[in-house]
Amino acid sequence: MKILGIETSCDETAAAVVEDGVSILSNVVVSQIDIFAEYGGVIPEVAARSHLEAMMPVVNKALSDAKCTWDDIDAIAVTYAPGLLGSLLVGTLTARTLAILHNKPLYAVHHLKSHVYANWVNRGNGGTACPSDTLRAAQAKSSRSVEHTVPPFPLLALVVSGGHTQILYMPAHNQFEIIGTTHDDAVGECFDKVAKILGLPYPGGPSIAKAAENGDAKKYKFPHPRVEGLDFSFSGLKTAVLRTVQKELGLPISHPSHDLKNHLSEKQIADFAASFQKTAVDILAEKISMALEQHPDIQSVVVAGGVSANKALREALPEAYFPEPKLSGDNGAMVATAAYYEIQSGVKPTDPYKLNIYPRISIEN
Repeated sequence: MKILGIETSCDETAAAVVEDGVSILSNVVVSQIDIFAEYGGVIPEVAARSHLEAMMPVVNKALSDAKCTWDDIDAIAVTYAPGLLGSLLVGTLTARTLAILHNKPLYAVHHLKSHVYANWVNRGNGGTACPSDTLRAAQAKSSRSVEHTVPPFPLLALVVSGGHTQILYMPAHNQFEIIGTTHDDAVGECFDKVAKILGLPYPGGPSIAKAAENGDAKKYKFPHPRVEGLDFSFSGLKTAVLRTVQKELGLPISHPSHDLKNHLSEKQIADFAASFQKTAVDILAEKISMALEQHPDIQSVVVAGGVSANKALREALPEAYFPEPKLSGDNGAMVATAAYYEIQSGVKPTDPYKLNIYPRISIEN
């Protein structure tokens, strides 16, 4: 089964062809990062217009790279929620039109679900991951092997990106229960805001990770927010970094944050980046540890979303499954893969004449 996946939820115009939910035949991504680096964030109207220009060339290249014609495509999948309204509109209108023109079944896919299923792409070709002692013990109780080419169920999914930070419980394919979520900022958003304080370029995740390579992660101590259960809060961490930078520089709290970068040395920037990154990663790892204790039936942990590319996070969760770094960000392959498992779970196609978009909607819906 060959599925064309289309993704335009934010600032990447992407399309891919995936076969049987495993093999990537093509994966084309046109990013708008260069456009928004100048502004330090995404401008929705500009993003939508950029999608309009790139959408059909990206789809055509995905088909060409996969050496497919429309006769070879069995279904079309598209992100319908959540995301920027204008960006979602471009992708879904394209997918709806193509589904009608070429008489293909259409599957509307939740963006977070797609990120989770990036962990299944190429796994059937031999990729493995070894669970931690905690997971080994759980697997021993159920007589499961300690190594798997694909993540075994039930599992925990840590979704970490610029707009989302959640822990999901998945008892089986296409079944999701939110057991932890952020009360305010997402961890990726926090990376972006701290990067701005330190004068590092957008997006903040990669720039902080790069600066942290030359920093002392133990130089500054930042508090871990006291949030009950498996929920998160990152706005306090961002403020703690801001106040610590101001204190380090001997400046009052009234000093504008956008000017702090002009007073920081390269060494200070590296130390703040490393210390912040360590704290953010530790918070995520602690919550996963708590979730494993509360759910002893868990067989595996998967990490998804743009922040899953972070090297420090990968080192902090060596037992977890991570997507290939190129699949951590938004892409069409993850959309097509998620749709494949929807089909395997018995989900019916969406009527292309009735598909709506939802800038905000829970993965549980």
